[in-house]
Amino acid sequence: MLKTIQNYLISEEADGWLLYGFRDQNPIALSVAGLRSAGSRRWFLWIPQTGSPVWIVHAIERTTFLDLPKELSGEIKLYVSWQDMRRVLSEVVGGTEEGSKRILMEYSPMNAIPYVSRVDAGTIEMVRACTGAEISSSADAVQLVVARITPGHLEGHRRSANICITIKDDAFAWMAKKLKSGIQITEYDVQQFVMARFGDAGLEPLECIVAANQNAADPHYFPSAHQSGGIREGDVVLIDLWSRETGDPDACFADITWTAYCGSKTPDGVIQIFEVVCAARDAAVACMQDGLASGKKVFGYDVDDACRAVIADAGYADAFFHRTGHSLGSTGHFVGVNIDNLETEDRRSLLPGVMFSIEPGIYLPDYNFDDSPSPKGLGIRSEINCVVHSDSIEVTTLPLQTTVAAIL
Repeated sequence: MLKTIQNYLISEEADGWLLYGFRDQNPIALSVAGLRSAGSRRWFLWIPQTGSPVWIVHAIERTTFLDLPKELSGEIKLYVSWQDMRRVLSEVVGGTEEGSKRILMEYSPMNAIPYVSRVDAGTIEMVRACTGAEISSSADAVQLVVARITPGHLEGHRRSANICITIKDDAFAWMAKKLKSGIQITEYDVQQFVMARFGDAGLEPLECIVAANQNAADPHYFPSAHQSGGIREGDVVLIDLWSRETGDPDACFADITWTAYCGSKTPDGVIQIFEVVCAARDAAVACMQDGLASGKKVFGYDVDDACRAVIADAGYADAFFHRTGHSLGSTGHFVGVNIDNLETEDRRSLLPGVMFSIEPGIYLPDYNFDDSPSPKGLGIRSEINCVVHSDSIEVTTLPLQTTVAAIL
């Protein structure tokens, strides 16, 4: 890890990476430093462009830092008072006669990337005052060291993705069987079916989104025992399910969304909306494939723009009101690049080994797709998962959804 970080610092002409932690305020720093916890006092880890790391820790917590990862072991400098801390910080990180240093911290200008904006403004001010350093964001360094998944976890993700796809098929088949039998079912019933199947398959039994008609026009609608709509013949049902293998806290999530029609022939209006969403999804993948194949850097905001343009050109710009995709890893929303130029301006590049979703959607709460006396509403989203390789994108959640199946 140390060599990877220092090579990155050289390539970015940064003098070092200053990791800062206080209680659980900066989980990124804990992850990079290889710590499960770091006590109750402020601590720093200085990783210079060359040479050995230096730790700055409070005197009463010295024993907390005795069992350090071998690669990041180095001199431990102790402080007692806040004045001591600032003095030591200045000595370790401070500038030289040639000028001030450029250092990386978990900071994002204008909070553009909140996932990595973990160091509070006061600490940033203090570090600047003590060291005279120019502070830059560690966002891409975080991707390089924390957000890339291992080959083993990628294989686990693929297994989880295949199980999610199978359970999605089983859920739609279960819905069809119940409806054909005249048995009333709800969104909550389907959710509980999916959760039980997760447990049976060795995945974490996590709640999922099951939403029919107008409820699906709310992207983060969740059914519950106290709030759940019925599912009837003629409804359009969206299922968004995600999980990972049990037993490994670093296991990688899979996360997919599909939509089906509870009838014998999918209405033309539903197909028309789905085809726009499908085209936007595929445009995002093409943007990434073309850029990586040509050796160019591809950025999260670029891919979001390419996806969003398709939906805007079809006249539904206002009906797509979330980012195109989010980072995936050991949490469902991880610390790598997001495919986003709407909620945030994510200017991180797509690095080999990072994973994320692509999930455009169109949400129309007043849409009338079947000439009912009153509009039922409609929400369509198509979600896939992608991992970046050196010169290509792999879609790990095949097959792609290419139509809204009529399940009756």
